[in-house]
Amino acid sequence: MLDQRGLQDRYAFVQGLAREAGRLAYDYYKRRAELAIESKGLQDVVSIADKKVEELIRGQLEERFPEDGFLGEETGASEGGGPGQAVWVVDPIDGTSCFLGGMPTWCVSIALVRDGEIEIGVIYDPNVDELYAARRGGGTFLNDKRQPTPPARSVKDGLFGTGFSHRSRPQDLVPFIDALLREGGMFMRNGSGALMLAYVAVGRLVGYYEPHINSWDCLAGLLLVREAGGWTCDFLADDGLTRGNVCAAAAPAVAQAVQDLMARTVPNPFRP
Repeated sequence: MLDQRGLQDRYAFVQGLAREAGRLAYDYYKRRAELAIESKGLQDVVSIADKKVEELIRGQLEERFPEDGFLGEETGASEGGGPGQAVWVVDPIDGTSCFLGGMPTWCVSIALVRDGEIEIGVIYDPNVDELYAARRGGGTFLNDKRQPTPPARSVKDGLFGTGFSHRSRPQDLVPFIDALLREGGMFMRNGSGALMLAYVAVGRLVGYYEPHINSWDCLAGLLLVREAGGWTCDFLADDGLTRGNVCAAAAPAVAQAVQDLMARTVPNPFRP
């Protein structure tokens, strides 16, 4: 049985691992013109960098914590799993299209889930050397500095992050953006859901919405938001871990406004 000491050991270890993985990814980023690229679908690409960075992360986690499960964007899920087992959920490079296009809006994202709870979330952005880290019940940290509650009081107080993939339909996002603009808000998209959720956690964005996102893209970021005092939807409901789900997060004072926007514009939105 994984106890608090075991969780703390994993929390400390994975912060160093995220930095190591980020350094490897950044080395590939500097040589991105040389990389072989494959298509996984419409507007969905993968490179050798994604695969090698995930291999590094998976290999070290399996060596250090062989009893844990694994779910990665590139290599899939490990065998086994069951009640009480901890599962690492990993996106080696979230924002691959930006990575390959030379835009510094990508990151390494690692989360640990157990019994329907996100226990650990770590996001590392090697472009600016920022490590976001949270453990359930322990607060959110940016480069070892504990973060205050996001201060936004309204959608008018800053930018609102949005994401989209072609797993969804335009009508799943466009009405939300239209309503947000009518309320005086403004949206942005930087190509990395994980990084934009981290920005919500530290108050750089007032909130985030995406009609469908995979678990490896968002679980670490969702924990960061929660541990900073913000609101998030119940992403893991209805098998969100393996099927993905709608994703929403906001500064605490903005949560009701975001929920109202979703109720008006999003088909079957999740409730808090």
